[in-house]
Amino acid sequence: MAEAQTILRMRDITKTFGPVKALTDVNLSVDRGEIHAICGENGAGKSTLMNVLSGVYPYGTYSGDIEFEGKICKYKNIKDSEEDGIVIIHQELALIPFLSIAENIFLGNETQKNGVINWEETRAKAQELLDRVGLPEDPDTKIMDIGVGKQQLVEIAKALTKDVKLLILDEPTAALNDEDSAHLLGLIRDLRDNHGVTSIIISHKLNEIAAIADNITIIRDGSTVGVMYIDEEQPLDTDELIRKMVGRPLTNLYPVHESKVGEEILRVENWTVHSPLDPERVIVDHANFHVRAGEIVGFAGLMGAGRTEMAMSLFGHSYGVGISGDMYVHGKKQNIKSVQQAINAGLAYATEDRKSYGLNLLQNIRENSSLASLMKLSSRGIMDANAERKAVEEYRHGFNIKCQNIDVNVGTLSGGNQQKVVLAKWVISDPDILILDEPTRGIDVGAKYEIYEIIDRMADAGKAVVVISSELPELIGICDRIYTVNQGVITADVSKEGFTQEYLMRCMTKEKEEI
Repeated sequence: MAEAQTILRMRDITKTFGPVKALTDVNLSVDRGEIHAICGENGAGKSTLMNVLSGVYPYGTYSGDIEFEGKICKYKNIKDSEEDGIVIIHQELALIPFLSIAENIFLGNETQKNGVINWEETRAKAQELLDRVGLPEDPDTKIMDIGVGKQQLVEIAKALTKDVKLLILDEPTAALNDEDSAHLLGLIRDLRDNHGVTSIIISHKLNEIAAIADNITIIRDGSTVGVMYIDEEQPLDTDELIRKMVGRPLTNLYPVHESKVGEEILRVENWTVHSPLDPERVIVDHANFHVRAGEIVGFAGLMGAGRTEMAMSLFGHSYGVGISGDMYVHGKKQNIKSVQQAINAGLAYATEDRKSYGLNLLQNIRENSSLASLMKLSSRGIMDANAERKAVEEYRHGFNIKCQNIDVNVGTLSGGNQQKVVLAKWVISDPDILILDEPTRGIDVGAKYEIYEIIDRMADAGKAVVVISSELPELIGICDRIYTVNQGVITADVSKEGFTQEYLMRCMTKEKEEI
């Protein structure tokens, strides 16, 4: 067997932001044609390292050497690295919502004829790429009209328009359900096996790492702490990987929790929601469910099932038109038609899309965390700065948000730490009903465990907790009951005794007439 050829070497990479050292003498070696995973906790420096490699942080702003295909590279920007065949897809999507899918795919790389964009060829090529990544959408559809998961597939299609030699994917499946994640991993394997593309993948999903990675580099606290090699004779030891990532063993991925279920807090009857783009289209179809005090209830469904749309419509009609049905909180019928009314009624909704809806990236951690609790933290209409700082500091430490202080701009945090700020914002508001939409998306295993403990504490405090997740093992691990949803219809109410991935998947794919 021929010896593997190294395509990338990064030696002694050190990167600082003011007094904070984000990377310290990090080393990375990647062989040509392999899928190399980078693992570590949130804030470990994984994305920072890839930003150094791709020219987001230009040469001169870090120390150390980058050698790609045998030559020392001094990239000044992303364009320089792309010319060498290095393409990065960031964790936070970089698409323009008001442009079409086709326009986004070829933005900056337009197909032209005599200096004019050839739209017919652009659409045709875009359709070919959409077919390749398995996204059944019209190329003329605007980005703002498709979900986060589909937007991730558009990013993949966009990357494939370039002459890719090394593809960097930062949490590529964080927004995808199991079926779409498997499809994407298949694409990455196809690029490796049939097109010779080398890939670096950053992911917190250990089952995906085990399934796809050839080798793994582990980073902790800005330093390389180890490399793990995987083959058929030596499968991934996930316990060892977790120990290297977090610096301690995690004997169980989910906390042991015994719920003390009380009286019913939330009841929803015949809830129906229509699409704002097509008022004739039913997105949520006569949904009925309830959640009791101290209960953690999950909602499982494939992409497009209508879980997020249902949650947003309940939270002050944030989504949808022609909304009908009844909602009861503590047995009292509610007439909630705005977000403020929803908050006043004791509801909180932590969005799946933290960048667009969950945070103001121009504000700091303190301002974002207290945003839903301004009345609670005010006295006679004036913000109590001491009370605000005390509350935010408590959850900064409780959620283990990695930052210098609470006055740091939230846009500078890693994706996982941003998600923790979203959760802190709603927990500080002390709601009766907490709806968490993909609460651990983009969060490492150590921080996930901390989030699960926070969810358990909320339930133990008598709150009604709803968790929407695309990861069935997560729902099985933390929930007391799970509702399954397909095409806007709740297809089953499954108790803990019936939790198996196979059964839940069958329920998630039930047709309406089978119910």
